[in-house]
Amino acid sequence: MVELAEGVAGQSCGRLFAGFGDSVIKCEPPGGDPLRTQEPVDAGGVGYLFAALNADKQSVQVDVESRDGRARLAELLASADIVITDSGPGRARETGLSPARLRAEHPRLVVVTITPYGADDVRSDAYGDSLLAECYGGLAAMVGEPARAPLSLGGEQTAHAAAFAGFYGSMLALRRPGGDVVDVALCDVAAYIDWKSDVVYAETGLIPVRTGASSGRWRIVRAADGYVGFVFLPEQWDSVVALVDDPALADPRLRGDQARFELMESWWPVVERWAAQRTKREIYHGAQRLGLPFGYCADLADLAADPQYRARSFITDAEAEAAVPDGRAPLAPVVGLPWRCGAPPDLDAGEPHRSEHAADGHAADRAGADLAGAGGATVPPPRLRLVDGAERDAKQGPLAGVVVLDLGTITAGAATGRLLADYGATVIKIESMERPDAFRVWPVPTADDAEVTEDSPLFASNNAGKLGITIDLKTGSGRAEMHRLVARSDVLIENFTVGVTRRLGIDHPTLSEINPRLIYLSLSSQGQFGPESGIRSYGSTLDLLSGLASITGYAGDGPMWSSAEINYPDQLVSLFGAGLIAYCVARGLRGTHLDVSQRELVSWTLADRIAEYRAAGTVPGPTGNRRPGSTPHDVYRCGGDDQWIAIVCRTDAERAALAALVGADRLADRSAGWWERNHQEVDTAIGAWTRRLSKEECLRELTQAGIASAPVRSARERAADPLFRRRRVFLDEPRRQKGFPLRLLGYEPPEPRPAPRIGQHNADIRHGHWPGAAAVSAAEPTEVPSQRPGGPT
Repeated sequence: MVELAEGVAGQSCGRLFAGFGDSVIKCEPPGGDPLRTQEPVDAGGVGYLFAALNADKQSVQVDVESRDGRARLAELLASADIVITDSGPGRARETGLSPARLRAEHPRLVVVTITPYGADDVRSDAYGDSLLAECYGGLAAMVGEPARAPLSLGGEQTAHAAAFAGFYGSMLALRRPGGDVVDVALCDVAAYIDWKSDVVYAETGLIPVRTGASSGRWRIVRAADGYVGFVFLPEQWDSVVALVDDPALADPRLRGDQARFELMESWWPVVERWAAQRTKREIYHGAQRLGLPFGYCADLADLAADPQYRARSFITDAEAEAAVPDGRAPLAPVVGLPWRCGAPPDLDAGEPHRSEHAADGHAADRAGADLAGAGGATVPPPRLRLVDGAERDAKQGPLAGVVVLDLGTITAGAATGRLLADYGATVIKIESMERPDAFRVWPVPTADDAEVTEDSPLFASNNAGKLGITIDLKTGSGRAEMHRLVARSDVLIENFTVGVTRRLGIDHPTLSEINPRLIYLSLSSQGQFGPESGIRSYGSTLDLLSGLASITGYAGDGPMWSSAEINYPDQLVSLFGAGLIAYCVARGLRGTHLDVSQRELVSWTLADRIAEYRAAGTVPGPTGNRRPGSTPHDVYRCGGDDQWIAIVCRTDAERAALAALVGADRLADRSAGWWERNHQEVDTAIGAWTRRLSKEECLRELTQAGIASAPVRSARERAADPLFRRRRVFLDEPRRQKGFPLRLLGYEPPEPRPAPRIGQHNADIRHGHWPGAAAVSAAEPTEVPSQRPGGPT
């Protein structure tokens, strides 16, 4: 594939393909990608972010503004399956890179475009990044303390999530006759991640707000040597009492969840005093032994030494580091498919080697040596192009004919199944009548009482479009019924605690004997093996354990999580899980166990920060909304209650324009370094101007001055924005639920059927009356070895 992307999202998307061994040609502007030298840099002067995003790619300089450059690009595209771009519509027209023109000149090419507001929105010609997307999409309004400024998640989280959406979309497009255009908007992805707020607002009329880390039912508490997240369900209160072992928590008045909520200021100080006398790991391990999904806040030094990460070779030991240039950590987000962990490309002015391209014009298989597994086995990947793609019905969903058994619960697993159902897969949700999906009774975040007596409105968003069946896997007849379904299916998804599937007789070794072609996706907390593989977690736990919370928060303060109202790790995992399954389907990679550690996947988005720590010993902390390469890069209070606008400047010209706009001419001729060192003075000048205006007035004037900005939107404002309705980021039939994180220009998913009632389709499924029931292919499986030492194949 060919990558023409300057932003993090497009480059992260290309990195996924390069990691899986596909040939990725990175087209850089004359002089190279600006990220190459963006600080912080390694000993060789290469930016850590650039190295993390561009490992294992090839590089060629292409000036798309020149005739020769466009001719060189046309030659590259003629032999490509996929092109990744992030140009807005204006620049795309000027350089001949509009999706319509690319498809007209290369009819079988899949075009993935990742922009701030969408491929056809003129606002996408302006700069966009995760902060701006999270503000406009409403996500930032939900992160941070209630009385303080909204926060962007640490690093470039929305950019990485958009990359996963682009990766998934590209595989769907490959299943379309003649390909398609994949249109991903950063603000759509941010809004999609915050889907719970849409549901809560529609159901209650209340506008969800950020709850921070020091209020609410779940909190981050200071331990003797760091921080711990107290995460527990109402029915786990007795375990919390046993853990803390203080008579104050045994007060009978605290038996009910609503009573505990009302009396929280009487018992939380008891917890805080107890935690302050113990280490974070002591509390974490004690809680896990009691089945409590606590997590401790791991900083990047913790991750680098983490025994679980080292046991799974997510971070390698000292002996293996010599093979990794400049101490970069070879992070692999999945076990079960080969993952390449090399260095970024040197800036090369020449063409990529012609040997990298097949004679028929499609991407060639990489050399087997590039894909060597831990044991030396090699598996050249199949071609990207689908053999039967031209024969598929254009009206069908791209995944039509794919049968998925969905044992996923709550979000990470269940939302993966929803994404597959959206694009045509037959997804059968399997539950136990005695223990149905806990999300059926999950309270909306602003509910006064945690007791829910009917299906939660949140349940529909993760389960619409599925069929539903109940099976008691603790009985012989139930397991036999499950095995019959497995024999007729293509995919199985599970996110149980490690060990559960083995006890129930539905683990991968057992089911692969029944169906050797089965694609088996495990989305566990920490992976299927390793000393901590059996822990319990929720998204908030993983915010902490992954290292994300350690770099999210206000400068100089403690860690911040995405909160239970968002549970960002769950949303990220579902996008990656759907992409992995679609990748295996499109590539013919059957008969494989995909072992995804949710914790590792979130840490993967921090690869540049981990590499910096390992090379320089720098342990980063929260920096608020400030990021390298831009100054200012923050949100500023506007007139009105909790009204904010994000402002980003990357060049001296933009800073001069901002100085003139806010009436601070003394700042106009100052360098970027001066603005950064004196950001408090700068922020004061900007804030004095923004407070005098509404955020709409600020946005209008900043836009006219050519300064990148975005208002911080609430769920109510998002619901009223025609952009999100037009792009179907949320749906309203039969009631408000999340929509889609991407668009295929040639295929519009139908409204999904309502989420199934428990056991609703028992009779139909047991009698084989479901789409794809007879679709059992006899194709030989493609065996895929594990990449990591000690990992199962």
